[in-house]
Parts: sequence; structure tokens; C-alpha cells
Amino acid sequence: MPPGRPRWWRRRRRAIAAGLLTLAMLLIALAYAATQAARDGGSVVLIEVFHHPLSYGAAVLVLIVLAVLIGFRSRGTRALLLVPILGCALLVSPFALLVFGSMPHKTVDRPAPGRSDRSLVVHEGTAVIDPLWWVSVDAGSGLTARRWPIGYFNGDAPDNALASVQWDGPDRIKLATEGGEVFVVALDPESGRPERQVRVG
Repeated sequence: MPPGRPRWWRRRRRAIAAGLLTLAMLLIALAYAATQAARDGGSVVLIEVFHHPLSYGAAVLVLIVLAVLIGFRSRGTRALLLVPILGCALLVSPFALLVFGSMPHKTVDRPAPGRSDRSLVVHEGTAVIDPLWWVSVDAGSGLTARRWPIGYFNGDAPDNALASVQWDGPDRIKLATEGGEVFVVALDPESGRPERQVRVG
């Protein structure tokens, strides 16, 4: 083996480990940005691609473990770093599975009457055993589309469950619960931003 090889390989290992850690930090930043975007008028593309906490959390953990294994030759150093990392992951994983194990899935994607640039979207999920619904509107198209939250319904009490959601014209959405409550939310004709957000349950 050439004399210069070990030093060159150490530098390369460190560069690869640094790259893996940088990628992990980038994934964390993108997942956080997607979480913030989902709250109020964020990019639909960002939300759809990066708003998957469980998957991206697992990917970040794998990248960090690989960075430690590649970046450090000493078994003692590896153990010193990996034992607390994997221990924390084992402690957090049951809670993560409980919170994110049943991620919301899209059940409605309905264009507005007379407007191809606006769509009514409903996601359904659960919190342990309680059914949940998130209602939003996607305004715009392609990479510039934005998602505006309109309503959140927690079906822990049957009367609070979302019974129906529909367009009431190109700039109005009507929502109804199983208990008979009806909410009408007007949208800004230009941006699609709702005048208010409904929260039930």
C-alpha cells in the first residue's frame, strides 16, 4: 500500500462523513420548512414531498449512523457516539410511531367550479382511535401552487365528525358536521386565502 494512502483515505472518509451530516441537516431543514408551510399558505410541492416526519426521521437517523461509521475508525469512539444516538432513537420511536404512524392521506381533491387553478383538498387521519380531517384549498398551479388550511375536525365526539365538504361557488366552501353544524368559508378571489379557519373538536 502506498505510504500516502492512509492519510488520503482519512481525509476522504471525513469528507464523506461531513457530506452525510450535511445531507441529514438539509433533510431536517426541509422537513421543518414543510411543517411550517402546511400551516398557512405554503408551497404545495414542499408540503407533498417533505411533510413526512416518520420517513425523514428514519432517513436522518440512517445518515447520522453512516457518518459515524465512516468518519471514525476507533471502535470506542463509534460506540461512544452511537450508543446514545441509537438509545434515544429507541426511546423516541414508540412515540413517533404513535403520533406519525398513521399519517393523513388525501381523500378528496375537487376542482372549483369554473376554476382549474383552485382545488378543494381533504386529508383524513387518526389520533390513536379518533378520526381526524384536515380541509384545505390549493390555489395556483405547478410549482407556484399554495395550500391554505380551511378547517380541522376531530371526531372524538361523533357530532364533530366531518359529514360533507363541497364548493358553494368558485370562492366559497361549505362544510358540515355529523351534528348538523354548517360552516361557510369565503376565499379571496385572487389568492384563494380563506377569510377564516374552522376548528371543531
